[in-house]
Amino acid sequence: MSLSSARHMGETGPTPGEGTDRAAGPGEPALVTGTELVGEFEGSGYREPPHLVCRPDGQLVRLPALLYQVVRALDERRGGDVAEPGGASVLSDVAAELSRETGRGFTAEHVAFLIDQKLAPLGVTTHSDGSPPPPTPKRDPFLAFRFRLAVLPERVTWVLSGLFAWLFRPPLVLLTLTAFVAGEAWLWTTQETGAALRAVLSSPGDVLLVLLLAVASCVFHEMGHGAACRYGGVRPGAMGCGIYLVWPAFYTDITNSYRLGRAGRIRADLGGVYFNALFLLGLLALYVPTGTPWLLVAILSVNLEIVQQLLPTLRFDGYYIVADLIGVPDLFKYIGPILGRVLLRRPPDDLLRALKRRPQVIVAVWVMFLVPVLCLQLGVLLLNLPRLLSTDWERANALIENAAASGNQVLAFASAALQILLLVLPLAGLTLALVRPLRSLARFARRRWADRGA
Repeated sequence: MSLSSARHMGETGPTPGEGTDRAAGPGEPALVTGTELVGEFEGSGYREPPHLVCRPDGQLVRLPALLYQVVRALDERRGGDVAEPGGASVLSDVAAELSRETGRGFTAEHVAFLIDQKLAPLGVTTHSDGSPPPPTPKRDPFLAFRFRLAVLPERVTWVLSGLFAWLFRPPLVLLTLTAFVAGEAWLWTTQETGAALRAVLSSPGDVLLVLLLAVASCVFHEMGHGAACRYGGVRPGAMGCGIYLVWPAFYTDITNSYRLGRAGRIRADLGGVYFNALFLLGLLALYVPTGTPWLLVAILSVNLEIVQQLLPTLRFDGYYIVADLIGVPDLFKYIGPILGRVLLRRPPDDLLRALKRRPQVIVAVWVMFLVPVLCLQLGVLLLNLPRLLSTDWERANALIENAAASGNQVLAFASAALQILLLVLPLAGLTLALVRPLRSLARFARRRWADRGA
């Protein structure tokens, strides 16, 4: 399974650097070292398009136009003369520039308030007196990928993605999609997949080969996201792996794709599935002349990965495609406002009013589809959990017994170990996913008990 495009928009992360971009005078406000102005968020679904600022830790922060103008005014002063002690001239100059650009009257006190109360807490600027910003607590978005480990750093991803970026040239994309559709039509109309699956399950070596190819397909999927970013002219982030909810997962940080327009972001979203199609065509080229059953099963696994990635219910590629089509980065935070609006007939809150009409409708449809699906999936999973535990235990014992009786025990035990790991990981992930809401429920119950006792 591949989580693929992990992105962070408007989220706070590790504490940014506390220096400034030039030798500031005592008490002078300035941007935090490494802060970069990106510009307007293109293709936005908001009534007033936000502007993006990249923090030193790589996180992109959305700012309304007024705050972005403050940041831009501070950015223009980088490299200039040192201000008078106390930062009075900096604040006064920024206030004068804001007044010119907006036609409203701003004073140094107004600018100091915006810096101290809005920008410094985001880790974008120092305080108005020049003191460093506070640590920025990390947000915990709903259904985010929390258990992850970076394997390839950004510089390695940059080099590797450059090897494949040329595959996004339009003639090659058209040729690949044509060949993919033709190959899929031939596969599903002429091949007997059930017999191949039974043959592979009876052979430990074939199972091992299929698992290795599935992992290779996931890794190549992630390379597709990175290559799409580089083709668009932005730098992909680190690549890694971990556990997402109940599945082992790979990911690529493509936060920088927010620097692109809508078409570039969607290309980055679809880059992983496009590389799955390329990988599948390679397997087909091997399978057609040989007819090897394990190659056919590997092709089926790549098809399942493509279908999974296009689902819009969790943070797979399909989720980001929907988000980028309507220009709203984090759809999950609208679940509460939409449910309150549709089910409880509450007036729209500030989150909803900030969206244009069409994105509001699409987000509402998405939420009303998502909530029943998630509840149904969780209910079925919990209802069948005892049976799943029993079945997994029996399956693990059977795999060990078959490996012990195999003629090639080393290969058989390696195959059995991988299959047992795939059985255990979803259960471990489910446990981790349930710990947090159960802990929150316990804290809520304790508070209610304490309030009742008081």
